[in-house]
Amino acid sequence: MSWNKNNHGLPFLPGNTFTDSTKSSFHRPQTLSYRCGYALPSRPTGGIGQDPLLSEELLHQQRSQMFFETPDVTSTYGSFHKRSSGEFIPAYVALDKKVLRFFAYIQEDNLYSPQEQYRVRPVVIYYYLEDDSMCVFEPTVENSGIPQGKLLKRHCFPKNELGDHYHWKDLNVGMDLVVYGVKYHITQCDAFTKGFMESEGIILNDPESIPEDPYIKRREMPQPCHTKPAENDPMHLFLTMDRKVLRFFALWDDDDGETRPVTIQFYLVDNTVEIREVHQANSGRDPFPVLMRRQRLHKRLRPQAFPSCVLELSKEEVDEYYSPKDFQLGHTLTLLGRRFLLYDCDGFTRDYFHTNHPGMDMKPTEVPTKDTLIQSRKKAVPPYNGFGSLEDSLQNCLSLIPKPPKKNVLKMLENDHKVLRYSARLDSQHPEDEGRRFTLSYYLSNDMISIFEKPTRNSGIIAGKFLEKTRVPKPGCTVENPQWYSPADLSIGTTVEVFGHRFVLTDAAPYVLTYLESMASEIPLQTLDSLRQKLGVGITHNPTGDEVTGPCVSD
Repeated sequence: MSWNKNNHGLPFLPGNTFTDSTKSSFHRPQTLSYRCGYALPSRPTGGIGQDPLLSEELLHQQRSQMFFETPDVTSTYGSFHKRSSGEFIPAYVALDKKVLRFFAYIQEDNLYSPQEQYRVRPVVIYYYLEDDSMCVFEPTVENSGIPQGKLLKRHCFPKNELGDHYHWKDLNVGMDLVVYGVKYHITQCDAFTKGFMESEGIILNDPESIPEDPYIKRREMPQPCHTKPAENDPMHLFLTMDRKVLRFFALWDDDDGETRPVTIQFYLVDNTVEIREVHQANSGRDPFPVLMRRQRLHKRLRPQAFPSCVLELSKEEVDEYYSPKDFQLGHTLTLLGRRFLLYDCDGFTRDYFHTNHPGMDMKPTEVPTKDTLIQSRKKAVPPYNGFGSLEDSLQNCLSLIPKPPKKNVLKMLENDHKVLRYSARLDSQHPEDEGRRFTLSYYLSNDMISIFEKPTRNSGIIAGKFLEKTRVPKPGCTVENPQWYSPADLSIGTTVEVFGHRFVLTDAAPYVLTYLESMASEIPLQTLDSLRQKLGVGITHNPTGDEVTGPCVSD
């Protein structure tokens, strides 16, 4: 039976408890308060229904937690009365980020290998002064085959079965730290740990050296072998060339006329090649870095006696693979149908070639700029296919959305409605074409020619438009670089070949001579003399009866 100490020794039973009529505050007391900017538990207040002895006990526990007034650390941190006069700093602030570091090792027995009896595994023990927690970390050893890293996470290590935990006073050099049945032998510590222990009056033992692991020693000094290993022994290459990669910087000459930077990696462990594309910001391309997966590339195939088609090449069909000596700076390599210009490499690659291939010059070459590449590489214009005009077809090759070709607007405005008219006859081997007469019109605004056939009575041929307005190329010129007829080429008696038809100029309008004499410096003298001799003054009648009259300016 419990007794109520505040009600005059009466048993704690219904009817023996009384409420305090003078109590006016019924809120729950606040247990936390801020002191010097730090949140700390507040001092409990006594009152009716609260044991004064319990309040003093809680106060003593708070002071012990705040100022480390425990029997084993009072001598280290001082008493409460000595530190209460100064500025108050909690322990988790004063000892924040202060860690003791000890070096140790584990010697574990190996029962499953006839070549080794035990293993030595070095570890590092960290002790955090902030909360007396510890952790164990094992450094990574190359090719150890053992999962390494953090062995024990950060917490308070149990010292015995009574619930005690390890304290920094329990640690020293040369001792065995047993945690969860594993014995850690401490060999030495760092300079900060040594200074801290000496300042607290703890004398450290002399540092020890970690014993050598028999397995690591045997690996460094291999056993004598009576058989000579092969040059391409996979195990030998793995032990000597693993994670050794030659790195080259190259430019990929794409078929689209664009040059992209790539990185070519040659793995020495198995002579495989991998190509990665260097992704540039705002390039508009998806970030797919792997241009070619890691694989062996054949340099030359063995000759076959009969035609064959295979999807994958085997070793029997390949005569030679690519090797490091095939990658020379300044040369262009063709890998799987793609051209790569090698211009630089990293430091490890340069040292490797200096040691193993001293005859190869691995000096970086100058990288051509983008403007230089654009000037050196001109886009080939496809041949003219005959659809539309030459200028319109060329616009389809210059841009995705073709634009109409630019015209000489000033020439069109100056020579608008100005036409040079000539009389012509058809030069043909057929006798029915002897009496056909034509009018050839040359438009000065756009250098086009149109031909109109005059009606002839009882000829049986429908007169009218013979040729739509178009530019006529001279015979003998190419389609890509045509030469068009101009007024300087149209003289009396000249044969004009129009798309396979031959026309002989027999007469001209008087305006033709007037216009050509206005620009006599650009017209050959032979053309002017033929027009003067034919036209004379006024209307000229020719023996055939043809005459060219009418206005020299078209309607």
